[in-house]
Amino acid sequence: MPAPKWERLADHIRQQIKSGELKPGDKLPSTAQLKAEHHVSDSVIRYAMHALRAEGLVESTQGLGVFVAEPK
Repeated sequence: MPAPKWERLADHIRQQIKSGELKPGDKLPSTAQLKAEHHVSDSVIRYAMHALRAEGLVESTQGLGVFVAEPK
């Protein structure tokens, strides 16, 4: 059984961070861009971002967006 969409999206972004494609301080694509690129809903994106925040990989700044976190 395939992984849920939110998990696949989180894995995709996680790999971009680990590979260095996305670096600390880089802004992630907007919700609209992620929806268009990955053909997912707002709730899928929220779940993926929640998982990545919980892992300390991204940080959200209200009104500015989601950014790759500095490694701890």
